[in-house]
Amino acid sequence: MVRAIVGASFGDEGKGKITDMLAKDSDIVVRFQGGSNAGHTIVNNYGKFALHLLPSGVFYDHITNVIGNGVALNVPYFIKEIKSLTDRNVPAPHIFVSDRAQLLMPYHILLDTYEEERLAGKSFGSTRSGIAPFYSDKYAKIGIQVSELFDEDLLREKVERICELKNVMLEHFYHKPLLVKEELLSELHSYRDMIEPYVRDTSAYLCDAIKAGKNILLEGQLGALKDTDHGIYPMVTSSSTLAGYGSIGAGIPPYSITDITAVVKAYSSAVGAGAFVSEIFGEEAEELRKRGGDGGEYGATTGRPRRVGWLDTISIRYGCRVQGATEAAFTVLDVLGYLDEIPVCTAYEIDGMTTTEFPAACVLEHAKPVYTVLPGWKCDIRGIKRYEDLPENCRRYIEFVEQEIDTPIKLISNGPGRDDIIIRGE
Repeated sequence: MVRAIVGASFGDEGKGKITDMLAKDSDIVVRFQGGSNAGHTIVNNYGKFALHLLPSGVFYDHITNVIGNGVALNVPYFIKEIKSLTDRNVPAPHIFVSDRAQLLMPYHILLDTYEEERLAGKSFGSTRSGIAPFYSDKYAKIGIQVSELFDEDLLREKVERICELKNVMLEHFYHKPLLVKEELLSELHSYRDMIEPYVRDTSAYLCDAIKAGKNILLEGQLGALKDTDHGIYPMVTSSSTLAGYGSIGAGIPPYSITDITAVVKAYSSAVGAGAFVSEIFGEEAEELRKRGGDGGEYGATTGRPRRVGWLDTISIRYGCRVQGATEAAFTVLDVLGYLDEIPVCTAYEIDGMTTTEFPAACVLEHAKPVYTVLPGWKCDIRGIKRYEDLPENCRRYIEFVEQEIDTPIKLISNGPGRDDIIIRGE
């Protein structure tokens, strides 16, 4: 069986914990897109971890972890992240890296930084991790595949072409120091030595695993609203965040993905710029931010305070639809226990008209939230293991959201720990 776990909104929905839980019954966990520009926070018996590039299966001895061909592979970051686990007594994980994955280079990070600085107040809110320049190079066919590290003549030819192209931009557009061919080549040689033990044809490996009936978990980064095509363009990431891309980014048949779990947060949060209809501000926002998540709503990668707001079922229903969700996992529900009433955005008002459809991003900028207010449950729900034992108003909130997003909620997270989970129906 192949299951994809993806975000229904902006990211930051708590996918790390749900992935960690689902990984327990998996044989293989695959990262299929993105890079080290976003993170998953996981709390387990080893402690609290913020993973950025590694799959969330790295904490289980029985799991083989795969970096798929769709990932932006920052090799030194990859090695550093493995060491950050072993330094905290986590056993060295089993990891394969696709020979068709492409390398995120230091010049991608520099170009990302230079462009954000140039745009200033009109920037895209990039994490400056090099993701946009990386994917630009990939589709312009001047990226470097892992496999090419082992062909010296080809590598030299590529480095020469890259330096020619990038140095024109660095010199005449950004007025920054130029790339030096021999230095770049030396860096790539060091990457080759670092990554060689992990490299294999992961597409062949995964297809054989599917034939053998292995359980495979595809792990997405960010969420549907950050997808290049279907998100709030242009305030999006530079890769597809949808489950449908899982087949491409992992190198497996699309029909092999039978289950898609969309992770939905019990309220809304986002890092970076872009339309956020149900965003709240001031003391109300600070209170929710302070109570949110495990230790507050701050980005796992950037540390930036997240923008927060009430649950927006219009965007979530859309996110579940474009993800093709077969079920939803509802997270951080325990955070809302302090509220007397809980607003839920159930419609948008756009230019005097009310709609329950999620529009294109340029129209979304004009949307105002229309709220339905539900009663709170005013108690701590951590430690509850059965759905029936949740307070009545809490169950009403879940069932109201389930109806609004048109996706069955099967998993409910009511605390930060690995075991703080309610499986509905059990």
